Amino acid sequence: MSKQHNQQGREGMKRRNFLQTAAVATAATATGLVANPAAAANEKYAPPAKSALPPSEMQLDLKRAALVVTDPQIDFLSPNGVTWGVVGNNVKEMHTVENIGRLFQYAKQADIPVAISPHYYYPTDKGWKFEGALEKLMHNIGMFDRPSAYSLDGFENSGADFMPQYKPYIHDGKTIITSPHKVYGPEQNDLVLQLRKQRVDQVILAGMSANLCVESHLRELLEQGFEVAVVRDATAAAQIPDGDGYLAALINFRFTANAVWSTDEVVEQLQA
Repeated sequence: MSKQHNQQGREGMKRRNFLQTAAVATAATATGLVANPAAAANEKYAPPAKSALPPSEMQLDLKRAALVVTDPQIDFLSPNGVTWGVVGNNVKEMHTVENIGRLFQYAKQADIPVAISPHYYYPTDKGWKFEGALEKLMHNIGMFDRPSAYSLDGFENSGADFMPQYKPYIHDGKTIITSPHKVYGPEQNDLVLQLRKQRVDQVILAGMSANLCVESHLRELLEQGFEVAVVRDATAAAQIPDGDGYLAALINFRFTANAVWSTDEVVEQLQA
């Protein structure tokens, strides 16, 4: 094995250890407060008994709809990913990996457009002169790293690669893979153009992570005039001492999205 590969292995272990340490702190905080964290979480994420918001009137029209999935990549969704230490519990709790897989399966069966908005960083992205907190973290831990926009060296099964179980759906020659978004939203990639060219104006939105890329995609798609339903259990977010990213996102989904559906509700409509 080359010296370069040895160095990459050491750096990867260092990044994972960093996030595992954060996860231990988060888990200790959560389990120290309640006897049954899973039950408490389910209660925390449940819709209010009496909402003050108007009910959704969105009806899925398969002739106008597309599935959009943000960042279905190893660094977010696999125990081998660099963020698993802080997102893993929520990913497992929501059954996010399985639910995204079901969305791919039934969207393909319904023959609606499917688009992926991926997240990649190249060496030139590491030269930014200012960054927000999560931008700094993503660059420091090597999240979504690729050696070049023109090279796939080391890409397969890296943190930037797609989850293996999704590849048959993504690499079927029909799925749209947009240019990468660089921070959180799709303003800098071709997602909106690709959807417009398919005459899509309804979006089923899922992927990672809930309070960052999913929420940013939601907000921009709404501003662009799309009708957007977020799939609440086909996403997840970091849970750290600074806050529960999933809960923050869920509140904003309820306030802003045209609909907030479960995977089961989406599958039922895709099969109608």
